Amino acid sequence: MDLSQRGALWIIATGIIAAGLYFLREPLSQFAMALILWLAIDGLAETLDRRVPFTPRWVALPAAIVVVLGIVALVGFVVVENVAAIIADQIRYEFRLNQVLTQLHEAIGLRGRPPTVRDLIANLNPTQLAAEIGDSLQNLISSTIFTLIFLAFLFPAAGVMSDKLDLIFRGKGKREAARDVIARIRISMERYLWVQTVMSLIITGLTFVTLSIIGLENALFWSFLIFFLNYIPTIGSIAAVVLTTAVALVQFPTLGPVAAVFAGVSVWQFVIGNFIQPRMTGESLNLSAVVVLLALAIFGLMWGIVGAFLAAPLTVMLMIVLAQFPSTRWIAILLSADGKPTPDTEVARKSEDGPN
Repeated sequence: MDLSQRGALWIIATGIIAAGLYFLREPLSQFAMALILWLAIDGLAETLDRRVPFTPRWVALPAAIVVVLGIVALVGFVVVENVAAIIADQIRYEFRLNQVLTQLHEAIGLRGRPPTVRDLIANLNPTQLAAEIGDSLQNLISSTIFTLIFLAFLFPAAGVMSDKLDLIFRGKGKREAARDVIARIRISMERYLWVQTVMSLIITGLTFVTLSIIGLENALFWSFLIFFLNYIPTIGSIAAVVLTTAVALVQFPTLGPVAAVFAGVSVWQFVIGNFIQPRMTGESLNLSAVVVLLALAIFGLMWGIVGAFLAAPLTVMLMIVLAQFPSTRWIAILLSADGKPTPDTEVARKSEDGPN
């Protein structure tokens, strides 16, 4: 097969895969979220089993499930409670928003009556907007249910994976190589989740203290949102600064506290996000920064906000798999940060020798 035919096959295969990822985005994104939750639970269970005395696996696993799902439920409760408080105080927020719109109208120098919040909502077609919000909530509930169903079935499936590998790969070398690939993916994902969670917790804690000192209302709620936004590379940090600044602009009548919120959130995002997090994330994922941004754009376009959260871990999975085959290893090298997508382990060398 010559170079032109091989290139055409690559283009066709890429198009087919991209189309499949897009048209099957709902079940695939739900399964991917379930897989990330399973990795978090299983990694925590192994940590408890190894480091906590007298904690067998059958105790560590239920404890990890309760901790991880409990944190998710707690976050959901805080978000719902604070959203309800914001809605209950909507009259005051509407009054302040009208003031901001008037100030912007005068600053720009437009003529006529300045628009109000109700005018803007009327232009957006309130009936259609309400229907879209209802559909989004329904899709969120449905996605959550299916994600939990996938998660429940992942545990028994993982338990028999070793036996399936024995049946698929008869040769000892290939079987060990397959286990090694799975182990690499798992370790990379667990490291990524650990690093991102620790960094997000640090940024969230510092941001919460800063917002509380300045006096921003519902500081805990906005800090929780920032915690999740920090799982989105680069764009999440920018969104966190813009979001909190916009909220401060609505709440405070003067620009002093607004500037303080902007500076406070920006400082923590910049210092930790540019000096600490990239080094730790790079060591855990070994992905080029350009590749991370490209993956964020592609998966975000196909899967929306879920794709933005999963872009980095899914890309490192792809890199590790592509590195196992001579015909695709060059792609994995391009995706990696240091040109070494996987370490040269003994298991990898055995796989090249064929079955034993």
